[in-house]
Amino acid sequence: MMKHNLIYILPFAIVFFASCNYHQKIEDPKQNALIFARGDKNTTDNFKGEVWVKSLINADSLNETAVGNVTFEPGARSKWHIHPAGQILLVTDGVGYYQEKGKSKQILHRGDVVKCPPDVPHWHGASADTAFVQIAITGREKGPTVWLKPVTDEEYNKT
Repeated sequence: MMKHNLIYILPFAIVFFASCNYHQKIEDPKQNALIFARGDKNTTDNFKGEVWVKSLINADSLNETAVGNVTFEPGARSKWHIHPAGQILLVTDGVGYYQEKGKSKQILHRGDVVKCPPDVPHWHGASADTAFVQIAITGREKGPTVWLKPVTDEEYNKT
C-alpha cells in the first residue's frame, strides 16, 4: 500500500516543489537584476564616476548598429554628447537620468525606453544614490559619437 501511495505522491511533490522554486526565482529581484555581464571598467574621460561597459554587438559593414550594456554606479554619468544617427536607451535596472540640451532632466526607471534624436546634445547616467543599467543601441552609419563638455555638478543636481 505504501509503495502504491508513493507512486502517486512523489510526482506530485516533485512538481509542487519545482513550481515553488521556479516562481521564487522569477519574483526574486536579485535574480533578475543582472541581464548581461557588467563588462570592463571605463578608462576614458567620457564619463564621470565608476562606469562599466560591455559591448554586445559591434557595428560592422552588414549592420551599422552597436549595442552595449552600460552600468553606472550612483552619481556616475556621461559627458554631454551627440549621436549623428541617434540612439535608443533601454533601462534594465536602477534609477537614472537623461537630459537633452535645453530640456528638463528626466528620471528613468527599469523598463523605461528613451529615443535620443540624431545630433541632439544629451547626457545620461545614474541617480545620486542608485546605480543605473542601460542597453544602448547606437546607429553608427552617420559617424561615431561626438563627445562634448562634462556635465557640471550644477547641471547634474538641478531638479
